[in-house]
Amino acid sequence: MKRDKIIFYVATGLLSLLMLFSVSMYFFKHEDVAAMFTNFGYPTYIIYPYAVAKLLGVFAIWNPNFKAIKEWAYAGFFFAFVLAFFAHFMIGDGEQGGALLAFILLIISYIFNKRINK
Repeated sequence: MKRDKIIFYVATGLLSLLMLFSVSMYFFKHEDVAAMFTNFGYPTYIIYPYAVAKLLGVFAIWNPNFKAIKEWAYAGFFFAFVLAFFAHFMIGDGEQGGALLAFILLIISYIFNKRINK
Protein backbone atom coordinates (compact mmCIF):
# COMPACT_ATOMS: atom_id res chain seq x y z
CA MET A 1 0.00 0.00 0.00
CA LYS A 2 2.81 2.41 0.83
CA ARG A 3 4.48 1.76 -2.54
CA ASP A 4 1.20 2.48 -4.33
CA LYS A 5 0.80 5.80 -2.51
CA ILE A 6 4.34 6.84 -3.34
CA ILE A 7 3.82 6.03 -7.02
CA PHE A 8 0.50 7.91 -7.02
CA TYR A 9 1.96 11.00 -5.36
CA VAL A 10 5.04 11.09 -7.60
CA ALA A 11 3.06 10.61 -10.82
CA THR A 12 0.33 13.04 -9.80
CA GLY A 13 2.88 15.57 -8.57
CA LEU A 14 4.82 15.45 -11.85
CA LEU A 15 1.58 15.68 -13.82
CA SER A 16 0.51 18.68 -11.73
CA LEU A 17 3.85 20.40 -12.30
CA LEU A 18 3.50 19.81 -16.02
CA MET A 19 -0.02 21.27 -16.00
CA LEU A 20 1.03 24.26 -13.90
CA PHE A 21 3.90 24.93 -16.30
CA SER A 22 1.43 24.74 -19.19
CA VAL A 23 -0.97 27.12 -17.46
CA SER A 24 1.83 29.57 -16.70
CA MET A 25 2.77 29.54 -20.39
CA TYR A 26 -0.86 30.24 -21.33
CA PHE A 27 -0.98 33.27 -19.02
CA PHE A 28 2.53 34.69 -19.23
CA LYS A 29 3.61 33.76 -22.78
CA HIS A 30 0.24 34.33 -24.40
CA GLU A 31 1.66 35.49 -27.74
CA ASP A 32 3.76 32.35 -28.14
CA VAL A 33 0.86 30.09 -27.19
CA ALA A 34 -1.49 32.00 -29.50
CA ALA A 35 0.94 31.42 -32.38
CA MET A 36 1.04 27.72 -31.55
CA PHE A 37 -2.76 27.49 -31.37
CA THR A 38 -2.99 29.30 -34.72
CA ASN A 39 -0.61 26.75 -36.26
CA PHE A 40 -2.92 24.00 -35.00
CA GLY A 41 -5.91 25.76 -36.51
CA TYR A 42 -7.46 26.37 -33.09
CA PRO A 43 -9.04 29.71 -32.15
CA THR A 44 -6.96 31.77 -29.76
CA TYR A 45 -9.91 32.78 -27.59
CA ILE A 46 -9.90 29.32 -25.96
CA ILE A 47 -6.45 29.79 -24.40
CA TYR A 48 -7.57 31.39 -21.13
CA PRO A 49 -10.61 29.14 -20.56
CA TYR A 50 -8.42 26.12 -21.31
CA ALA A 51 -5.87 27.30 -18.75
CA VAL A 52 -8.59 27.71 -16.11
CA ALA A 53 -9.96 24.25 -16.95
CA LYS A 54 -6.49 22.78 -16.45
CA LEU A 55 -6.21 24.48 -13.05
CA LEU A 56 -9.61 23.16 -12.01
CA GLY A 57 -8.65 19.68 -13.20
CA VAL A 58 -5.48 19.69 -11.13
CA PHE A 59 -7.47 20.83 -8.10
CA ALA A 60 -10.05 18.08 -8.65
CA ILE A 61 -7.42 15.36 -8.99
CA TRP A 62 -5.81 16.32 -5.68
CA ASN A 63 -9.08 16.75 -3.76
CA PRO A 64 -10.24 13.45 -2.21
CA ASN A 65 -13.79 14.74 -1.62
CA PHE A 66 -14.67 15.14 -5.30
CA LYS A 67 -14.81 11.52 -6.49
CA ALA A 68 -17.15 12.07 -9.44
CA ILE A 69 -15.49 15.34 -10.47
CA LYS A 70 -12.10 13.63 -10.19
CA GLU A 71 -13.24 11.04 -12.75
CA TRP A 72 -14.32 13.83 -15.10
CA ALA A 73 -10.99 15.58 -14.61
CA TYR A 74 -9.09 12.41 -15.50
CA ALA A 75 -11.32 11.94 -18.56
CA GLY A 76 -10.84 15.56 -19.63
CA PHE A 77 -7.08 15.32 -19.29
CA PHE A 78 -7.13 12.01 -21.18
CA PHE A 79 -8.81 13.57 -24.20
CA ALA A 80 -6.73 16.75 -23.96
CA PHE A 81 -3.46 14.79 -24.02
CA VAL A 82 -4.51 12.45 -26.81
CA LEU A 83 -5.66 15.39 -28.93
CA ALA A 84 -2.51 17.38 -28.10
CA PHE A 85 -0.34 14.45 -29.13
CA PHE A 86 -2.04 14.11 -32.49
CA ALA A 87 -2.17 17.87 -33.05
CA HIS A 88 1.61 18.10 -32.63
CA PHE A 89 2.14 14.94 -34.66
CA MET A 90 -0.02 16.11 -37.55
CA ILE A 91 1.70 19.48 -37.97
CA GLY A 92 5.10 17.82 -37.57
CA ASP A 93 6.62 20.18 -35.04
CA GLY A 94 8.19 17.34 -33.02
CA GLU A 95 6.67 18.55 -29.75
CA GLN A 96 4.42 15.56 -29.09
CA GLY A 97 6.78 14.25 -26.39
CA GLY A 98 5.27 16.50 -23.72
CA ALA A 99 1.77 15.25 -24.48
CA LEU A 100 2.99 11.65 -24.42
CA LEU A 101 4.72 12.18 -21.06
CA ALA A 102 1.59 13.81 -19.65
CA PHE A 103 -0.51 10.90 -20.95
CA ILE A 104 1.76 8.32 -19.29
CA LEU A 105 1.75 10.23 -15.98
CA LEU A 106 -2.04 10.52 -16.19
CA ILE A 107 -2.51 6.78 -16.69
CA ILE A 108 -0.15 5.97 -13.80
CA SER A 109 -1.89 8.50 -11.56
CA TYR A 110 -5.32 7.12 -12.44
CA ILE A 111 -4.39 3.48 -11.89
CA PHE A 112 -2.73 4.11 -8.56
CA ASN A 113 -5.52 6.43 -7.43
CA LYS A 114 -7.89 3.52 -7.95
CA ARG A 115 -5.55 1.15 -6.06
CA ILE A 116 -5.18 3.33 -2.98
CA ASN A 117 -8.88 4.22 -2.79
CA LYS A 118 -10.26 0.67 -2.81
